Amino acid sequence: MTTPGSCPATTAATHPPMCAASAAGGSQKMVRPRLVLFGDSITEQSFRPGGWGAALADTYSRKADVVVRGYGGYNTRWALFLVHHIFPLDGLAPPLATTIFFGANDAALLGRTGERQHVPVSEYKNNLKMIVNHLKDCSNSMVIVLITPPPIDEEGRERFARSLYGQNARKLPERTNEMAGVYAGYCVELAREMCIPCVNIWSKMQEAEGWQKLYLSDGLHLTQEGNAVVHKEVVEALRNAGFKAEQMPYDFPHHSKIDGSCPEKAFQ
Repeated sequence: MTTPGSCPATTAATHPPMCAASAAGGSQKMVRPRLVLFGDSITEQSFRPGGWGAALADTYSRKADVVVRGYGGYNTRWALFLVHHIFPLDGLAPPLATTIFFGANDAALLGRTGERQHVPVSEYKNNLKMIVNHLKDCSNSMVIVLITPPPIDEEGRERFARSLYGQNARKLPERTNEMAGVYAGYCVELAREMCIPCVNIWSKMQEAEGWQKLYLSDGLHLTQEGNAVVHKEVVEALRNAGFKAEQMPYDFPHHSKIDGSCPEKAFQ
């Protein structure tokens, strides 16, 4: 028999004890905040080795859970069908922060192989606005970060198509860097109008010499170096909005705070 709030003695044959105090009401206070990554394939792939989502999970290790909601091939029109499911207005506590990373598919050109993904740029901007407004309805304190589509290396896209289809590869690009830049501009403009952070990856990546092969694996998706740029810029945007890992509490005590002879004190 044990006294309330104390831990029973353990033997080698039993599991480590759970203190009654922390197993009861205390657990509600230890729920990690969530950082949700919402986007297309560049977000879906962000937990691959060297991915920017995996790097964010490391940055906020034991401080926040990084949750990936990436949908390859999706544009903002299709994303609108998902927002009420991913971000319900009732139920789980809303995320502390969310990134919105769409546009690469919206900017697919009419009359080319990716035509069904095309969304006119004015609609793209309005769709982003509706997504942001829904997130604000979920929580007026949520940090919302828009991320522009990345630049496009048209030669890289052509090489990638030839590697898949050989002589049957399309002759005309399904995306262009110029058009991606137009969509990036509308994304930046919306962020300014709504007073929320924006990461302009389209511009940032093109600051480096040889960005086409350095940052893009197939003319569109990211290399590990490209992922590192997104991670760095997103962390900076989150920090500027007050989402600083070093100032966030651990969900449970650091091991150095646990007394080996009386561990329950650290959990009360």
